[in-house]
Amino acid sequence: MPPLTLYPAIDIKDGVCVRLRRGAMAEATVYAEDPAAQARAWVAAGCSWLHVVDLNGAIDGRVVNGDAVAAILASVSVPVQLGGGIRDHATAERWLASGVRRVILGSAAVKNPALVREACRLFPGQIVIGIDARDGLVATEGWVETSTVAATDLAVRVEEAGAAAIIFTDISRDGMLSGLAVEQTAELAALVSIPVIASGGVGSAGDLTRLRAAAARLRPGAIEGVIIGRALYDGRVSIAEARARLAA
Repeated sequence: MPPLTLYPAIDIKDGVCVRLRRGAMAEATVYAEDPAAQARAWVAAGCSWLHVVDLNGAIDGRVVNGDAVAAILASVSVPVQLGGGIRDHATAERWLASGVRRVILGSAAVKNPALVREACRLFPGQIVIGIDARDGLVATEGWVETSTVAATDLAVRVEEAGAAAIIFTDISRDGMLSGLAVEQTAELAALVSIPVIASGGVGSAGDLTRLRAAAARLRPGAIEGVIIGRALYDGRVSIAEARARLAA
């Protein structure tokens, strides 16, 4: 079984790198004034991917922190996946042409299924769907709204649409260091044939060991990796230890 991929999170709010608690914009902790410098630091520490989110964009439904994202792309050579405010083909195409490897569609997956299908057709292998769940239901608009769509139902739907992967986040755990939703992630991954990336709540290296064990019980590649934010910034888990646990 190959190592799971570590995706360090760079969440951008008002031009700086922050972490939220349970997705609440009012509960943002600033960790780096320069997102591009933080990106370089993660790469220097050994990360082979970056997970970048325009938090203001996710709320406003349009690109807000474009300059900060562009600076990250100019600063690193590793692949970047980007989410937040991508609600149409033109925006997705612009970012992919600018060097983003994969774009993440979130709210659009619920509110505009036709957009998802067409984006997957136009950009095969480059469309990732973010499924952010609160009590099993999908949250949208930067987690401000909760839909009536079950996360599991949406996973099957976007797989059929041709998505390259799914990022599954348990909002109640995000930024809380309370432990990754390993069982829920594994259940979702068992439902679909496309890779699932775990997200939300990593608080210790033990979470990564449990995720690796769950992945080993599924088909190869079912759980492809994990996004880690606050635990890295707070020093609860180092890049080196995270990579070791995801490979062990």
